[in-house]
Amino acid sequence: MKLEADAHRADEAVVTPLRKRRLTGELYARDPKIEALIAELVVLPRDALIARAAITKRADPGYIPSECLVYFLRASRHDNNEAGFERVYRILTERVLRSLPRAESFDGETESLTRGIIRDKVFGRFVELLSADRAAYVDKVDYFEVRFDGALASLRRDAQEQAWRDENRSQPLEFDEESGELSPEVEAAAGVYDPFAASDFDDPAYRLRLDAAIEALPTEQSRIIHMLRQGFPIDSKEPDVMTIAKALGRSEKTVRTYRDKAFAALRTAMADGDER
Repeated sequence: MKLEADAHRADEAVVTPLRKRRLTGELYARDPKIEALIAELVVLPRDALIARAAITKRADPGYIPSECLVYFLRASRHDNNEAGFERVYRILTERVLRSLPRAESFDGETESLTRGIIRDKVFGRFVELLSADRAAYVDKVDYFEVRFDGALASLRRDAQEQAWRDENRSQPLEFDEESGELSPEVEAAAGVYDPFAASDFDDPAYRLRLDAAIEALPTEQSRIIHMLRQGFPIDSKEPDVMTIAKALGRSEKTVRTYRDKAFAALRTAMADGDER
């Protein structure tokens, strides 16, 4: 009877459809095998699902494709299951990092700056999309449920194109990497400036200029500002709370330093706009 009940539950499991539409107007759709597997996994106890998700070998019969993990990561938003989100998030991001080229060369001694930049950009963009989707549905994430490897490859192509542009931008003001301390110039420029607390933030023209200034920031700074704007805390004493420091794999001090550098740059950019 129990087996029949479990089968009945699996048959009744409803998998949430995707929302993104193709140019033809047709909704994105998961592979039928992925859809069927999600329906089977939905009825598993949380610990059993996590145990299977931790399997790394694709040839293993219990392996869960990344498309399914993205589905369960997004689904955890509806039941406010922060612990469940955190466990699936770690497994999925570890898979992404393993799939990206390392900065070390084949001899293990030298490093490629370009490879390191691309790796950071792809991982950061992936984390940014997941973070934004955690706050409100982002249809760009649908592609990762349809064809995860293809979506990740697309991020890599974008990162390769951006890497060259970023390397040719004027260098931002520096800070001491070892101590994490800001230079006096950056500290003075940042002050207590908060672009989202400005009196004219409700002005559409101001917001357009601010958006453009944020996009012009170096990738790491732009990513932090976007996450701050979405309400993510820099750090938290609660272990199950997703924070910017945790998402980006940076220390709280480093995140605050990048935030202050970004605020200094935004303050200058917005002031230049006012003068014009």
